[in-house]
Amino acid sequence: MNNKLINAATFRDSLRDGMTIMFGGFMGIGTPALLVAEILESGARDLTIIGNDTGFTETGVGPLIVSGQVKKVIASHIGTNPETGRRMISGELDVELVPQGTLIERIRCGGSGLGGFLTPTGVGTVVEENKQKMVIDGVTYLLELPLRADLAILQAAKSDRMGNLLYSLTARNFNPIMALAADKVVAQCDQIVEIGDIEPDFVMTPAALVDYLYQGDN
Repeated sequence: MNNKLINAATFRDSLRDGMTIMFGGFMGIGTPALLVAEILESGARDLTIIGNDTGFTETGVGPLIVSGQVKKVIASHIGTNPETGRRMISGELDVELVPQGTLIERIRCGGSGLGGFLTPTGVGTVVEENKQKMVIDGVTYLLELPLRADLAILQAAKSDRMGNLLYSLTARNFNPIMALAADKVVAQCDQIVEIGDIEPDFVMTPAALVDYLYQGDN
């Protein structure tokens, strides 16, 4: 439990073609750049990535789009990365655009073991295509299905050696909810402290959800 720190080689060994990866971050803020760089270096291809956005061409998960390693994106917007749009239009990349609140709720459902949830968001738009609709008390809802991933990569400002995480300000964003919805969770940490140095009431993601910690090649 106290030895969750891994090096780059160990992280790369956990990657494979065709896997699904969730990533924290909002326009790159809160996205673990060192882990993204290792995915890039690994050469893993045909990836499905799930997150709020695809960052910019050089930041966030943008480099993975540019390298052509991503097969599908599930995100709430792609406008800050023109390469995502170009590849979508050319047919090189499958993009599923999901309203932001719906995206995070689908991930929460995946982490909570729920079968999905009902929302009126997207009714009457392209969002409803190929989705089951239900009418309850005269209101039409879409059934949105849960999302899970093989791997979630997070960015934390601080962790203890067990993996209890703290995030910095808005970099917290989607990271905590994604820690719930993946088979394996790796957190890139700016600082790792001893067990007991983080007050229990301040923990944002508990160690039980975190499989590995990463600080760069070590």
